[in-house]
Amino acid sequence: MDFNDSPDEAAFRAEARAFLDEHAPREPIPQYHKEKVEDDVILPRHREWQRTLYAHGWGALTWSKEYGGRGLGPIEQIIWNHELGRVGLGPSLFVAGLGMAGPTIIAHGTDAQKERYLEPMLKVDEIWCQLFSEPGAGSDLAGLACRAVLDGDEWIVNGQKTWCSGAQYADWGMMLTRTDPSAPKHKGISYFLLDMKTPGIEVRPLQQMTGDAHFNEVFLNDVRVPDANRLGPVNGGWLCTLTTLTNERMAMAGTEGMFTWSELVEHARANGVRMDGATRDEMARLFTWVKALELLNARCVTKLSRGEIPTAESSVMKLALARIVSKGTELGVRLLGPEGLLRTGTWQHQWLFAPAFHIAGGTDEIQKNVAAERVLGLPVEDRSDRETPFEDLSRS
Repeated sequence: MDFNDSPDEAAFRAEARAFLDEHAPREPIPQYHKEKVEDDVILPRHREWQRTLYAHGWGALTWSKEYGGRGLGPIEQIIWNHELGRVGLGPSLFVAGLGMAGPTIIAHGTDAQKERYLEPMLKVDEIWCQLFSEPGAGSDLAGLACRAVLDGDEWIVNGQKTWCSGAQYADWGMMLTRTDPSAPKHKGISYFLLDMKTPGIEVRPLQQMTGDAHFNEVFLNDVRVPDANRLGPVNGGWLCTLTTLTNERMAMAGTEGMFTWSELVEHARANGVRMDGATRDEMARLFTWVKALELLNARCVTKLSRGEIPTAESSVMKLALARIVSKGTELGVRLLGPEGLLRTGTWQHQWLFAPAFHIAGGTDEIQKNVAAERVLGLPVEDRSDRETPFEDLSRS
């Protein structure tokens, strides 16, 4: 592995630092995973920051210049994420659009769709959410049952989605539907761009342990979607889905803004009276996990710099991130002593939010399967259902 920036990477890092030193907000921008905060408080702050980035050409680094991006690669994105973390800025609230929907539309959309959706997305005039998972189709996403039936030049959609982050304020959603139940499950799916103001859509908040309701259930009852809002071919939506999922996992692979080792160390020093031998041992173990994740990140960057494509690294990195956040926040609460029993507080909130990292963007179990098959070469799971018509599959 190469731990040093190349001349081009060093120049980009210097440019990013100069921009952030001049334009980064002086007051921290609220994050759902760090504190309890209302939508009407968090949305304006994140929108203002994204519009600042857009105005200076930093709104979407990896989008091509044709669509308002900078045409940069994943290495620059990783460096940018590092520098955001350095100044205390966490992940974008609008990652569903900027990091997932946007790249998918660029890769698979028509010229008309790119013209219609990309600029409002980049300027966050329109906010996006993801309508993929269902009560019976989470880890096995291809088992989704939300149905779309063609009626003239519109599709009538009925079904339910769940774990939809930000659906309560989203203007548009990426939606997967079953359009051919007689086809095998991966081959009968179509991908739609859904106007969330369409009649027949009901958003119901799902309250989390933190007391927030950032996730939602979305019910679709005879929702009419124009065929012009279909992304990719009829029954060919799985390829678009893979593009979205790949971008989602890459977006969740780093710890920047999600967990900060230096904050935990400062917290430990302030509560040194509770730093017994067992706690020190756990802190040391956590430090090795953090460093291992940094090394894995360096391996990815090295591969990319050599023109190679990382394979299962994003899955392994997401597993490591979830474990680090859970253990780090647990230690943070323990160091509070009796105060940790209080319902409110930064460490308590982060500890209650941490389990979400084991589910969002693909469960731990799914990521372990990817690592087992692609890294360890273990036998693959039985996939005899891949060629069975969806309507013939047993469902819970």
